[in-house]
Amino acid sequence: MILLYIHLLAATIWVGGHLILAISLLPEALAKRDPKMIESFERIYERIGMPALIIQVITGLWLSYRLLPDIMAWADWSDAIALTISLKLICLAATFGLALHARFRVIPRLTPASLAVLGGHIIAVTFLGLAFAWLGLSFSYGGV
Repeated sequence: MILLYIHLLAATIWVGGHLILAISLLPEALAKRDPKMIESFERIYERIGMPALIIQVITGLWLSYRLLPDIMAWADWSDAIALTISLKLICLAATFGLALHARFRVIPRLTPASLAVLGGHIIAVTFLGLAFAWLGLSFSYGGV
């Protein structure tokens, strides 16, 4: 139960931060064409957001192993729990892909004109965070 609590607390920080960014800050930054608004938020949020994501990965893998100790069985999509674990791993890979692209390609070239590209990344990562939460909840109901 403690492991799940830590995982959920980290998920709250990760998803909540991205919802604030996507719903509140991004529209204003896009309207003002001001990338500094996003950069300022990210500078502050990364201090708790990135550790939260790392904690989620560690606790998520640990929880998955506790649910299904045979890691090779995670690829058996005929099992609802294995499918759910796999879908969460796919969301994780997509999140990391978007983060790497944003960090090394989008942010270094960020201008008011390219702010919409970063906005697309923010929206995508937010939806992935919501998918993570939905998939996590589905474990309580036997998986997807």
